[in-house]
Amino acid sequence: MTDTSEGARSVGRRTVLVATGTTAAALAVGAAVSTEAPAAVAAPDLQPAAAAVCTLTEEMTEGPYYLDGALVRTDVTEGKPGISLKLALTVVNSACTVIPNALVEVWHCDALGEYSGYVGNNGHNESDDGTFLRGGVLTNSSGVANITTIYPGWYRGRCVHIHVKVHTGVTLTSDGSFTGGSTLHTGQLFINESITTAVAAVSPYSTNTVTRTTLSQDGIYDDGGASSGLMTVTGSTSAGYTGTLTLGVSS
Repeated sequence: MTDTSEGARSVGRRTVLVATGTTAAALAVGAAVSTEAPAAVAAPDLQPAAAAVCTLTEEMTEGPYYLDGALVRTDVTEGKPGISLKLALTVVNSACTVIPNALVEVWHCDALGEYSGYVGNNGHNESDDGTFLRGGVLTNSSGVANITTIYPGWYRGRCVHIHVKVHTGVTLTSDGSFTGGSTLHTGQLFINESITTAVAAVSPYSTNTVTRTTLSQDGIYDDGGASSGLMTVTGSTSAGYTGTLTLGVSS
Protein backbone atom coordinates (compact mmCIF):
# COMPACT_ATOMS: atom_id res chain seq x y z
CA MET A 1 0.00 0.00 0.00
CA THR A 2 1.24 3.45 -0.83
CA ASP A 3 -0.38 6.83 -1.22
CA THR A 4 2.65 8.77 -2.42
CA SER A 5 0.56 9.33 -5.55
CA GLU A 6 -1.79 11.50 -3.50
CA GLY A 7 -0.54 14.42 -5.54
CA ALA A 8 1.42 17.48 -4.60
CA ARG A 9 2.62 17.92 -1.07
CA SER A 10 -0.34 20.17 -0.28
CA VAL A 11 -3.45 21.26 -2.12
CA GLY A 12 -3.11 24.90 -1.15
CA ARG A 13 -1.05 26.66 1.50
CA ARG A 14 -3.04 29.05 3.71
CA THR A 15 -0.65 31.83 4.64
CA VAL A 16 -2.51 33.77 7.30
CA LEU A 17 -0.10 34.35 10.17
CA VAL A 18 -0.75 34.57 13.88
CA ALA A 19 -1.07 38.10 15.20
CA THR A 20 -2.26 37.77 18.75
CA GLY A 21 -0.65 40.86 20.20
CA THR A 22 -2.84 43.54 21.78
CA THR A 23 -2.11 47.22 22.23
CA ALA A 24 -1.51 47.91 25.94
CA ALA A 25 -1.45 51.28 27.71
CA ALA A 26 0.08 51.63 31.18
CA LEU A 27 -0.76 54.63 33.29
CA ALA A 28 1.47 55.42 36.27
CA VAL A 29 -0.40 56.97 39.19
CA GLY A 30 1.51 59.25 41.61
CA ALA A 31 0.73 58.86 45.30
CA ALA A 32 2.74 61.82 46.74
CA VAL A 33 0.86 64.42 48.86
CA SER A 34 1.30 68.11 47.87
CA THR A 35 -0.28 71.40 48.88
CA GLU A 36 0.11 72.71 45.35
CA ALA A 37 -2.46 72.06 42.65
CA PRO A 38 -1.41 69.10 40.54
CA ALA A 39 -0.18 69.81 37.05
CA ALA A 40 -2.49 68.86 34.24
CA VAL A 41 -1.74 65.46 32.78
CA ALA A 42 -2.57 64.71 29.17
CA ALA A 43 -4.81 61.71 28.68
CA PRO A 44 -2.98 58.73 27.17
CA ASP A 45 -3.67 57.98 23.53
CA LEU A 46 -5.34 54.60 23.90
CA GLN A 47 -5.60 52.45 20.79
CA PRO A 48 -8.10 49.59 20.38
CA ALA A 49 -6.68 46.11 20.85
CA ALA A 50 -5.67 44.40 17.64
CA ALA A 51 -7.95 41.51 16.73
CA ALA A 52 -6.30 38.10 16.94
CA VAL A 53 -5.69 36.35 13.64
CA CYS A 54 -5.19 32.59 13.71
CA THR A 55 -3.01 30.52 11.43
CA LEU A 56 -5.10 28.48 9.03
CA THR A 57 -4.03 24.85 9.04
CA GLU A 58 -2.53 23.72 5.76
CA GLU A 59 -4.79 22.01 3.27
CA MET A 60 -3.54 18.58 2.18
CA THR A 61 -4.81 15.92 -0.17
CA GLU A 62 -7.39 13.49 1.24
CA GLY A 63 -5.52 10.59 -0.38
CA PRO A 64 -6.91 7.47 -2.05
CA TYR A 65 -8.38 5.77 1.04
CA TYR A 66 -11.31 8.04 1.91
CA LEU A 67 -14.76 6.47 2.18
CA ASP A 68 -18.10 8.28 2.33
CA GLY A 69 -20.59 7.48 5.04
CA ALA A 70 -18.36 7.64 8.13
CA LEU A 71 -20.10 6.92 11.42
CA VAL A 72 -20.59 9.72 13.94
CA ARG A 73 -19.02 8.36 17.14
CA THR A 74 -16.44 9.28 19.76
CA ASP A 75 -14.60 5.92 19.63
CA VAL A 76 -13.47 4.57 16.26
CA THR A 77 -11.24 1.71 17.44
CA GLU A 78 -13.68 -1.20 16.95
CA GLY A 79 -11.40 -3.39 19.05
CA LYS A 80 -8.36 -2.91 16.82
CA PRO A 81 -5.17 -3.73 18.76
CA GLY A 82 -2.79 -0.88 19.41
CA ILE A 83 -1.78 1.83 21.83
CA SER A 84 -4.62 4.15 22.82
CA LEU A 85 -4.59 7.62 21.26
CA LYS A 86 -7.09 10.23 22.42
CA LEU A 87 -7.48 13.19 20.09
CA ALA A 88 -8.61 16.63 21.28
CA LEU A 89 -8.93 18.79 18.17
CA THR A 90 -10.09 22.40 18.53
CA VAL A 91 -11.68 24.04 15.50
CA VAL A 92 -11.38 27.83 15.09
CA ASN A 93 -11.86 30.28 12.27
CA SER A 94 -9.37 32.87 11.03
CA ALA A 95 -10.47 35.27 13.79
CA CYS A 96 -9.63 32.62 16.43
CA THR A 97 -13.32 32.13 17.25
CA VAL A 98 -14.20 28.55 18.10
CA ILE A 99 -16.69 26.74 15.87
CA PRO A 100 -19.16 24.54 17.78
CA ASN A 101 -21.16 21.76 16.08
CA ALA A 102 -18.56 21.27 13.36
CA LEU A 103 -18.10 17.62 12.47
CA VAL A 104 -14.45 16.54 12.67
CA GLU A 105 -13.90 13.33 10.70
CA VAL A 106 -10.75 11.19 10.90
CA TRP A 107 -9.50 8.03 9.22
CA HIS A 108 -6.17 6.19 9.32
CA CYS A 109 -4.55 2.78 8.98
CA ASP A 110 -4.22 0.21 11.75
CA ALA A 111 -1.00 -0.99 13.41
CA LEU A 112 -0.18 -3.16 10.37
CA GLY A 113 -0.71 -0.36 7.88
CA GLU A 114 -4.11 -1.47 6.60
CA TYR A 115 -7.08 0.85 5.97
CA SER A 116 -10.60 -0.45 6.44
CA GLY A 117 -12.20 -0.94 3.06
CA TYR A 118 -8.76 -1.58 1.53
CA VAL A 119 -7.35 -4.41 3.65
CA GLY A 120 -4.61 -6.37 1.88
CA ASN A 121 -2.93 -3.39 0.25
CA ASN A 122 -0.14 -3.56 2.83
CA GLY A 123 0.24 -7.34 2.58
CA HIS A 124 -1.83 -8.49 5.55
CA ASN A 125 -4.85 -10.74 5.66
CA GLU A 126 -7.41 -9.28 8.09
CA SER A 127 -11.17 -9.04 8.38
CA ASP A 128 -12.47 -5.85 6.80
CA ASP A 129 -15.78 -4.20 7.67
CA GLY A 130 -14.96 -0.92 5.94
CA THR A 131 -15.46 1.13 9.11
CA PHE A 132 -12.64 0.48 11.59
CA LEU A 133 -10.56 3.52 12.47
CA ARG A 134 -12.98 5.81 10.68
CA GLY A 135 -15.50 8.22 12.14
CA GLY A 136 -16.29 11.69 13.28
CA VAL A 137 -17.77 13.71 16.11
CA LEU A 138 -19.33 17.14 16.54
CA THR A 139 -17.30 19.80 18.31
CA ASN A 140 -18.65 20.90 21.68
CA SER A 141 -19.44 24.46 22.79
CA SER A 142 -15.69 25.09 23.18
CA GLY A 143 -15.03 23.97 19.60
CA VAL A 144 -13.33 20.73 20.72
CA ALA A 145 -13.77 17.33 19.08
CA ASN A 146 -12.77 14.40 21.31
CA ILE A 147 -12.09 11.15 19.48
CA THR A 148 -10.63 7.90 20.83
CA THR A 149 -8.59 5.79 18.43
CA ILE A 150 -5.28 3.89 18.38
CA TYR A 151 -1.84 5.09 17.40
CA PRO A 152 -1.62 4.61 13.62
CA GLY A 153 0.78 2.21 11.98
CA TRP A 154 2.53 2.84 8.67
CA TYR A 155 2.70 1.60 5.11
CA ARG A 156 5.06 1.90 2.20
CA GLY A 157 6.00 5.45 1.25
CA ARG A 158 4.28 7.38 4.05
CA CYS A 159 5.11 8.38 7.61
CA VAL A 160 2.64 7.82 10.44
CA HIS A 161 -0.33 10.15 9.89
CA ILE A 162 -4.07 10.62 10.39
CA HIS A 163 -6.39 12.09 7.78
CA VAL A 164 -8.88 14.73 8.90
CA LYS A 165 -11.81 16.66 7.46
CA VAL A 166 -13.89 19.41 9.06
CA HIS A 167 -17.51 19.79 7.98
CA THR A 168 -20.18 22.29 9.02
CA GLY A 169 -23.93 22.25 8.57
CA VAL A 170 -24.20 18.46 8.43
CA THR A 171 -27.37 16.51 9.12
CA LEU A 172 -27.07 13.42 11.32
CA THR A 173 -28.80 10.38 9.82
CA SER A 174 -30.71 7.52 11.42
CA ASP A 175 -28.01 5.01 10.48
CA GLY A 176 -25.45 6.81 12.65
CA SER A 177 -23.74 8.68 9.82
CA PHE A 178 -24.17 12.20 8.40
CA THR A 179 -25.06 13.91 5.17
CA GLY A 180 -24.89 17.35 3.55
CA GLY A 181 -23.06 20.37 4.86
CA SER A 182 -19.85 21.98 3.66
CA THR A 183 -16.27 20.76 3.97
CA LEU A 184 -14.13 23.57 5.41
CA HIS A 185 -10.85 21.72 5.73
CA THR A 186 -9.10 18.61 4.46
CA GLY A 187 -5.73 17.86 6.02
CA GLN A 188 -3.50 15.39 7.80
CA LEU A 189 -2.26 15.06 11.38
CA PHE A 190 1.33 14.14 12.19
CA ILE A 191 3.29 13.00 15.26
CA ASN A 192 6.84 13.66 16.40
CA GLU A 193 9.21 10.99 15.12
CA SER A 194 10.68 10.22 18.56
CA ILE A 195 7.27 9.04 19.77
CA THR A 196 6.72 6.88 16.70
CA THR A 197 10.13 5.27 17.23
CA ALA A 198 9.07 4.19 20.73
CA VAL A 199 5.71 2.91 19.48
CA ALA A 200 7.32 0.95 16.62
CA ALA A 201 9.19 -1.21 19.14
CA VAL A 202 5.98 -2.38 20.83
CA SER A 203 3.62 -5.14 19.64
CA PRO A 204 1.62 -5.20 17.40
CA TYR A 205 3.52 -2.39 15.64
CA SER A 206 6.76 -4.34 15.86
CA THR A 207 5.26 -7.04 13.61
CA ASN A 208 4.82 -4.55 10.76
CA THR A 209 7.77 -5.44 8.55
CA VAL A 210 7.29 -2.65 5.99
CA THR A 211 10.19 -0.21 6.03
CA ARG A 212 8.99 2.89 7.85
CA THR A 213 9.17 6.29 6.19
CA THR A 214 10.13 8.90 8.78
CA LEU A 215 8.56 12.31 9.22
CA SER A 216 11.53 14.05 7.57
CA GLN A 217 11.39 11.64 4.62
CA ASP A 218 7.67 12.01 4.01
CA GLY A 219 6.56 13.54 0.73
CA ILE A 220 3.42 15.20 2.17
CA TYR A 221 4.51 16.71 5.49
CA ASP A 222 6.49 19.89 4.82
CA ASP A 223 8.07 20.51 8.23
CA GLY A 224 5.70 23.37 9.01
CA GLY A 225 4.96 22.27 12.57
CA ALA A 226 1.47 22.82 13.96
CA SER A 227 0.33 24.77 10.91
CA SER A 228 1.10 21.67 8.85
CA GLY A 229 -0.76 19.36 11.24
CA LEU A 230 1.98 18.36 13.71
CA MET A 231 0.13 17.54 16.93
CA THR A 232 1.32 18.02 20.49
CA VAL A 233 1.39 14.45 21.82
CA THR A 234 1.91 13.42 25.44
CA GLY A 235 1.86 10.06 27.20
CA SER A 236 3.70 6.76 26.92
CA THR A 237 3.51 3.39 25.20
CA SER A 238 2.17 1.86 28.44
CA ALA A 239 -0.38 4.52 29.40
CA GLY A 240 -1.40 5.62 25.92
CA TYR A 241 -1.16 9.02 24.28
CA THR A 242 -3.15 12.22 23.94
CA GLY A 243 -2.84 14.33 20.81
CA THR A 244 -3.97 17.96 20.67
CA LEU A 245 -4.05 20.48 17.87
CA THR A 246 -5.96 23.64 16.93
CA LEU A 247 -7.30 23.42 13.41
CA GLY A 248 -7.65 26.85 11.85
CA VAL A 249 -10.23 26.67 9.06
CA SER A 250 -11.64 29.18 6.63
CA SER A 251 -15.32 29.58 7.47
